[in-house]
Amino acid sequence: MTTTPTSGTAIRLQLHTADGTEVEVVPTHLVVAGYTGRDQAAVRHHIDELAAIGVPEPETIPAFYPLETDLLTTGDVIEVEGTKSSGEVEPVLIRANGTYYLTIGSDHTDREMETVGIQLSKAACPKPVAATVIELGDPPALVDWDAIVVRSWVDGDLYQEGPLSSMLPITEVLAEWDQIGGVRDVALVLFGGTRPLLDGTFRYGRDWRMQLEVPGHAPIELSYSVNVRNS
Repeated sequence: MTTTPTSGTAIRLQLHTADGTEVEVVPTHLVVAGYTGRDQAAVRHHIDELAAIGVPEPETIPAFYPLETDLLTTGDVIEVEGTKSSGEVEPVLIRANGTYYLTIGSDHTDREMETVGIQLSKAACPKPVAATVIELGDPPALVDWDAIVVRSWVDGDLYQEGPLSSMLPITEVLAEWDQIGGVRDVALVLFGGTRPLLDGTFRYGRDWRMQLEVPGHAPIELSYSVNVRNS
């Protein structure tokens, strides 16, 4: 696979650490990773399930979807075009300012458009990220990735929950991206993949809440609401 990261309108993410230290990131590249499960047989099964409903197979595993950086937002409201979009909780690794940061984000996606093309479906929706980050240093400080727990809720109902032990560590996902199309000296925001839905069924709710629990740190929270244009 040959690909070049894309960059959109220059934006500034005003972030902060848990102790209140301000962090400004001007991302030049946004990449969403998919199919990052450690159990490759299960990943293959999931790809086959999606193919059966018309979702195209990825070119690589993990798959990488470079997007415009102006999709990123720390706002509490996003706007989408259709009524069938949904969020997914993901660890997010930021490489900028000579260091690395870890936070949480939502790969909000247009599910109807997925059957046309995954890249298009991901590009159709903003990508909310939390304003709180954990600075990891460079190289990233040792983190027990398997002990990290993520959760998401839609309209108050638990939607996803579990440790990241079922997924590739996001630093390994980053290494894969760097080999394919990455450039080391850029401000990169990388979404590292998600866990399965608890009931296996997409929900198209309005209010989304997500949580990242990293041992030794206060939980990072992300909440946002969805407005459908012209509704």
